Amino acid sequence: MAHFDIGAIVRDLHDARQQWRQAHRPAGEVRGIEFPSRDALAEIVAQLKGVLFPMRLGPPGLRRESEDIHVAHALDSALHSLLRQVQIELHYSAALQQRTDGDIASQALAATQAFGAALPDVRVQVDSDVLAAYQGDPAARSVDEVLLCYPGVLAMIHYRLAHRLYELGLPLLARIISELAHAATGIDIHPGAKIGAGFFIDHGTGVVIGETAVIGQRVRLYQAVTLGAKRFPTNADGSLQKGLPRHPILEDDVVIYAGATVLGRITIGKGAVIGGNVWLTHDVAPGTRVAQAASREEVFGAPGDPS
Repeated sequence: MAHFDIGAIVRDLHDARQQWRQAHRPAGEVRGIEFPSRDALAEIVAQLKGVLFPMRLGPPGLRRESEDIHVAHALDSALHSLLRQVQIELHYSAALQQRTDGDIASQALAATQAFGAALPDVRVQVDSDVLAAYQGDPAARSVDEVLLCYPGVLAMIHYRLAHRLYELGLPLLARIISELAHAATGIDIHPGAKIGAGFFIDHGTGVVIGETAVIGQRVRLYQAVTLGAKRFPTNADGSLQKGLPRHPILEDDVVIYAGATVLGRITIGKGAVIGGNVWLTHDVAPGTRVAQAASREEVFGAPGDPS
């Protein structure tokens, strides 16, 4: 039978934890504080997908006449579970900031109620994303295929839910929900980004959208597009400044093709088209088409051949 020195490993892990806590929590570890659960949030999001689209993303075998009953039951379960995760984040945030002000229970309830009330609007926004994908992809045979199969739509469902939590002052829950979609699709959308209706990510893998990006309506991105920051200003002590606008603004009806990189707080004007593999760090006027420099082919003869 194999033997493992469990005691030594446990002691070394204990020492590693203590080193981390001493280095990064000078005031001492906050005790008795839970952390939000990725597994719990994954289950909550799965329930919410079935609430938003019960006949497509709900339980198999659901009948139309039972649709509202299922939505009511799943919504009640999801919101009660979410309430617990909201309470955990608010307690965690207050402990890190050494705050004792406010009634966390009532704050958590108000935030969860506001999130629940926003779900009909989330459904309308996701409908616009699904329709944009269907209308923008000649390979799409139905809106149901788009909803069930397209990674860009899955990422947008997570983003639309996460963005609501982000706006309600729950950035950790929002980030976890966004990262669940990132892991599943390869599409990285920060929940702080602002994205208008009818957003379509075609294919999707490798797309990155930063925290302060602002995207208008009916915008289309292809795979491996980056909407990123050009530079990261620092404070006097060398630490990064947080929350500054540092990502692009895309106005309505912009199209950005595969592999393009758009960096900094620049504005891409309405209806502009950015070609594949373009590297862009300056404003683009409305209606402009930006493409790579033309490629050049040269033919070289064998060594010593004067031609």
